[in-house]
Amino acid sequence: MTEYDAVIFDNDGVLVEPPAYDTQAEATRTAFEAVGVADVDRNYLDAVISGITVDGLREICTAYNLDPESFWEAREYHDEQSQLEKFRAGVRTCYDDVSALSALSDHPISCALVSNNHHSTIEFILEFFELHSLFDTYYGRPKAIDSLRWKKPNPHYLDKALADLNAESALYVGDSQSDVVAAHRAGMDSAFVRRAHCSNLNLAVTPTYEVETLHDVTAIVSD
Repeated sequence: MTEYDAVIFDNDGVLVEPPAYDTQAEATRTAFEAVGVADVDRNYLDAVISGITVDGLREICTAYNLDPESFWEAREYHDEQSQLEKFRAGVRTCYDDVSALSALSDHPISCALVSNNHHSTIEFILEFFELHSLFDTYYGRPKAIDSLRWKKPNPHYLDKALADLNAESALYVGDSQSDVVAAHRAGMDSAFVRRAHCSNLNLAVTPTYEVETLHDVTAIVSD
């Protein structure tokens, strides 16, 4: 069994329930409306929701004659507000098995959180669900167009977390193929959590571990 200096967790779909498509779609439509696009093409809407790139964003803005910075500012604002609203209303919540992470405090192992979500949203989640004490460091992305370049599967923020923790051997826990790829690019092992929303996902890459709950993760790193 590999001994780890650190375990790093994704957020959406691992610690908290992922945002619903309808919520993301409504927030994105509102952002387009805020910059003067009343009827956005469904393909463009889906592109923004599903993981837009910097080049893809600029192409969409060119098609609608929009200033990319103005649109992205509106999109990030409305996307974040839609998430906070769902958390406050109890529509979207923390997974019960996050309680398993408290057991890691009994072991000489550091914990971190790395997410593609906004850094400010991550800060809200940690405070709202009282999770701050579980993590030694955490990273989300800033609300800027260039931040799209650093999203997973780019290991940028995983590398920063490893440096913060001064860790040589780490496990990254995620719920998507990009999480597994990012972990391997960072030289880390990976644990894929097969939650309900990804129960039928066929991975094109092989994670180091595949687990059903975070209790399984704590068992791996505590053994």
